[in-house]
Amino acid sequence: MRKFPNAMAIMLGFVLFVSVLTYIIPQGKYERIQDPALDYETVVPGSFTLTEGKQLSVFQIFISIPEGIISAAELITLILLLGGCFYVIEKTGALKEGVVYMTVLLKGKEEISMIIVSLLFATGGALNGLQEEIIAMTPVLIYFGRRLGYNAYVAISISFGAAILGGAFSPVNPFSVGIALKTAGLPFPSASTFRMLVFFFAFILWVYLIIKYANKNRIEKEGEQETDHPSISIRNLLILGLTGAAFGLMIYGILWLEWGFNEMSAEFFVLGIIVGLIGKLGFNETCEVYIKGFKELTFAVIIVGLANSITIILEKGMITDTIIYGLFTPMQYFPKSLAAVSMMVSQSILHFPVSSYSGQALMTIPILSPLSDLIGLSRQVVVLAYQYGAVMMDVLIPTNGALMAILAVAGISYNNWFKFIIKPLLILFGLCAIALIVAVYVGVK
Repeated sequence: MRKFPNAMAIMLGFVLFVSVLTYIIPQGKYERIQDPALDYETVVPGSFTLTEGKQLSVFQIFISIPEGIISAAELITLILLLGGCFYVIEKTGALKEGVVYMTVLLKGKEEISMIIVSLLFATGGALNGLQEEIIAMTPVLIYFGRRLGYNAYVAISISFGAAILGGAFSPVNPFSVGIALKTAGLPFPSASTFRMLVFFFAFILWVYLIIKYANKNRIEKEGEQETDHPSISIRNLLILGLTGAAFGLMIYGILWLEWGFNEMSAEFFVLGIIVGLIGKLGFNETCEVYIKGFKELTFAVIIVGLANSITIILEKGMITDTIIYGLFTPMQYFPKSLAAVSMMVSQSILHFPVSSYSGQALMTIPILSPLSDLIGLSRQVVVLAYQYGAVMMDVLIPTNGALMAILAVAGISYNNWFKFIIKPLLILFGLCAIALIVAVYVGVK
């Protein structure tokens, strides 16, 4: 039996696939204008035209690979510095001691621990679109899961999966619903009660499905023979406290200080140095541990860069707008409920080539908003369809660099992850379809 391709092979396969599409799909584009109210460039509805541009050469396609890595430089820096920081924390012994302490306290309460962890990550996803930051935490999360008797699939589901769910159903995520509402000409936040209600049901359904799987697929608990009366030293308690405070500061910085990746990178770089000194590693050894962390995450950041190159090829080949036009134009002839669900499905499909859900909002909402006006569909429903369709797909699409990097760190092949995640994802999409139909009939605005 042939071995399933690894993450890098899959990424390169998608690069080849979209490159071929640039020779098959007609080139086209929408006109775009700079919207002063948004500080973004948005699409002009009804302006799509077919164009005759120059086809990409094979060499231009190969150039898109380093260009994709370069364009993700700030994100790659964050992953490396955050990952290096976590390697330093791990080297001090604080993480292991903290995890052991927590898992002993939670002995016999494993399901409660899954709910608590899922809620924490779902909150992070809802507030600031937490994703890439989880890459560096993956080894710790997997160790935590094994201490409780759960495999790596469960650990990723209650962390990365919960964060994606939070981002998809959030009433306040600035990178998804925030941009989409403003682009649709709606106040931010709006329809928050409806969003929170659906978020509540989605979270319960997600946790139920993961707990059900986890209980059916228990593994032997790692380190079960260790003492039932663990303790944490003052030094390690200080290290863990500083780490928690750093994440609190990061959320505050993103929401109120307009922090980007560089500010977060600087914060965790400083944290790693301070933690190394507190943990008595010394300055030189702290730097050496940082270097080891960089080495371990090199493959993960290359995957993130390759995902970016796919978007670059689509843009250079001038077929992204053609795909959007083909997916959404027929919906003007659909009944309102069917149109709403079809928008969600189309947003899901579009998210394969357009891996940035912020960029997807700017590409599609200006087109769908006037289209929804024509068929009598609320613009709020258009935004909901975008949220549910685009953002939730981040747990599945191989063009999401964060997902592929996390799977690479966890040692999980994409085909096995697909088999695991597809069922709960489809069930969740069923809930989303019901929510959209309800939103149409109750007139959510």
